[in-house]
Amino acid sequence: MYPGSYAQTAPDRPAVVVGSSGEVVSYRELDERSTRVAHALAEMGLRRGDVVALLMENSARYLEIAWAVRRSGLYLTVLNHHLTAAELAYIVNDCGARVLVAGAAVAETAVGLDGARAPALEHRLASGGEIPGFASFEDLVAGMPSTPRADEEGQVLPYSSGTTGRPKGIRRELPGGEPFADGNDQTVAFLRALGFDEGDVYLNPAPLYHTAPIHWTMAAHRLGGTVVLMERFDPEAMLELIDRHRITHAQLVPTMFIRALRLPEETRARYDHSSLKRIVHAAAPCPVPVKRQMIEWWGPIIDEFYSSSEGSGGTYITAREWLEHPGSVGRPILGKIHIVDDDGQELPRGGTGQIWAEGAVPFRYLNDEEKTASQVDARGWTTVGDIGHLDEDGYLYLTDRTAYTIISGGVNIYPQEAENVLAAHPRVMDVAVFGVPNAEFGEEVKAVVQPVDRADVGPAFERELIEFCRHQLAAYKCPRSVDFDAELPRQENGKLYKRELRDRYWSASASGSTAPVS
Repeated sequence: MYPGSYAQTAPDRPAVVVGSSGEVVSYRELDERSTRVAHALAEMGLRRGDVVALLMENSARYLEIAWAVRRSGLYLTVLNHHLTAAELAYIVNDCGARVLVAGAAVAETAVGLDGARAPALEHRLASGGEIPGFASFEDLVAGMPSTPRADEEGQVLPYSSGTTGRPKGIRRELPGGEPFADGNDQTVAFLRALGFDEGDVYLNPAPLYHTAPIHWTMAAHRLGGTVVLMERFDPEAMLELIDRHRITHAQLVPTMFIRALRLPEETRARYDHSSLKRIVHAAAPCPVPVKRQMIEWWGPIIDEFYSSSEGSGGTYITAREWLEHPGSVGRPILGKIHIVDDDGQELPRGGTGQIWAEGAVPFRYLNDEEKTASQVDARGWTTVGDIGHLDEDGYLYLTDRTAYTIISGGVNIYPQEAENVLAAHPRVMDVAVFGVPNAEFGEEVKAVVQPVDRADVGPAFERELIEFCRHQLAAYKCPRSVDFDAELPRQENGKLYKRELRDRYWSASASGSTAPVS
């Protein structure tokens, strides 16, 4: 199924509701508009397997264009509008995009993708206003027919977040056979297993340029649901939308939980959340106390999955299971999980090592066979570099990424443990823990904290946080010092640009200066 099916059976049902503006796009309108765009793409000479890049803020147009690309047998590469023009040009050139559609709201960035930076782009289109050097998307589409055309199923061609290096395109073969058959999309099957059905209402609070949000919103459309789209996340706005639109399902990230929990009690109590059937969170580890508080607030409907854009294995855990296995990300639902040591030998239950998946979805990094080969072993197992362990019941627990393991005096320290503890402090809004240079031990543990109230910044709060951590973890796992920052460099999907923070300190050490902290 896909929007065209529901345009016939439920044409007036809302397909998209834009949160702040209240704009509503029905299934009939979504089908007609995406058909016009599909005709325009064909007129531009795009053929099966070509790539369209999309650089826009969340909007109804975003999903209309995405559906046009998907029903044209093309690849869709969604671009993070917070990146610089040089960073975006790397992705546009790497994926071989022939067309770029950019929103006028990000015009300043879009104009940087000119012929010098992105020479392979054949068509540059501006939506929602003018961008110098770009043709009008609306003018082009207005002249196109809305008559049906033969559909072919395309794919999203996502790029990894680049938190540990340059982003890599994750390209899979286009589906064959009947277009939009249920078996072609694992996210559709996943949402259906969560009880999502025709007529349910899905809240998308995250940017559509991330892999999970674009997949989950489009899967909700394939199941005949209404997507309520937030332009940007705000915790109270989320609660208001849940109440007003009777949201049934949503996918959130732990930072959203933390920010909602930091709202005053009277604000939280103002909104009804009884319509919620299932909330799923992923993308980043969730501290145990935070998840307990959310379950106490919303009930045992908060489930969790662990996977990656690459699809290298996947686990799932219900709220009720999690209460019996706190901190776990679940048991495998995609592939078999193995924990191995540095020599590639499988570890017994309870041993901490790198997570590998057997029987996961095949993937390859676009234009980087060396990187692909580094994440597949001789047994065909795949990894994305995460660290963790399995308990005796087969539940997986994450520890950290290989790149961020701290080695202090020859001892491995996994920063996530301290991050989970410090994130639960009521006066901490956000936190990152990583290794910084130490002349004697090689590295030592450093925390950078975003406080709820900037007035707390100072030596007394630093000492309080260190002691708070030491009450729950061995001293060597806790930060030896805490710096404060007005805001941590976190993506809107919850992932932290820890490399950016860490590099400040290593660069400062190399130059003999002190790392800049705001």
